[in-house]
Amino acid sequence: MDDHEFLAERFEAHRGHLRAVAYRMLGSLSEAEDAVQEAWLKLSRSDTTEVANLGGWLTTVVGRVCLDMLRSRTSRREDPFEVDDYVHVPDPVVSRADKGDPEHHALLADSVGLALLVVLETLPPAERLALVLHDMFAVPFDDIAPIVERTPAATRQLASRARRRVQGSPPPEADLGRQRQVVDAFLAASRGGDFEALLALLDPDVVLRADAGAEATGTAFASRLVRGARAVVVQALTFSRFSMYSRPALVNGAFGLVTGLDGQTFSVMHFTIRDGKIVEINILADRDRLSGIELPVLDD
Repeated sequence: MDDHEFLAERFEAHRGHLRAVAYRMLGSLSEAEDAVQEAWLKLSRSDTTEVANLGGWLTTVVGRVCLDMLRSRTSRREDPFEVDDYVHVPDPVVSRADKGDPEHHALLADSVGLALLVVLETLPPAERLALVLHDMFAVPFDDIAPIVERTPAATRQLASRARRRVQGSPPPEADLGRQRQVVDAFLAASRGGDFEALLALLDPDVVLRADAGAEATGTAFASRLVRGARAVVVQALTFSRFSMYSRPALVNGAFGLVTGLDGQTFSVMHFTIRDGKIVEINILADRDRLSGIELPVLDD
């Protein structure tokens, strides 16, 4: 085995971890892969003979690449990111409800729900980096500080501000059995067009985000943000004609629904459930993005 092959083997041992870091930073599976590939290129061109902790070195490289990608996104927007003005749902990680994918388990090792990724999307790039690297992957602030070009103390403050925004709500329901009961009830009520049954499943302040892409205005799955139980029920009943084609699946480790027909996926729906009520629904219905996401074959 030559030096290049040995280096590639060492890199592959860290690939799953690096992909998990990049996914939390970017909320995009394809961009996460691009960031990991960029880290490999950086490694293959660098002299790492003096690097004692290759995993830590690669983590900071991926962090720097992701930070640049996030800043590039921000610069393309004329106004600061506002959830109410721009509906974006991060890429979901979908597995069969009856068996998980080991690669997906690695990607979601700390149960990063889609709702958490939505909140992370609202953070400024440097805050997101500080929070993800420190709180989720235990990278010391001394190592993060050079990436964001701040002192360790200022970097700690970035993470603290981000943490306050992320920790604003109680944790969601963790029991998959209880999640499944609520999702099954939602699906049954949708198929039956039962307004009152749907209303009973929703928290009064429920939020629904539907991301169908920039070109989908005026369609059934147009991008929109809906707040309040009655408004969300009306939206759910609008989609009810598609519900016969919906199947339960694990979406970022929680029960959700995948809707598709004849091999074409229309939407992936993620639920956040708390105290037996649905408090948040995130729907990705962007056909272009869905076509680039690996989805399992679900039972009819």
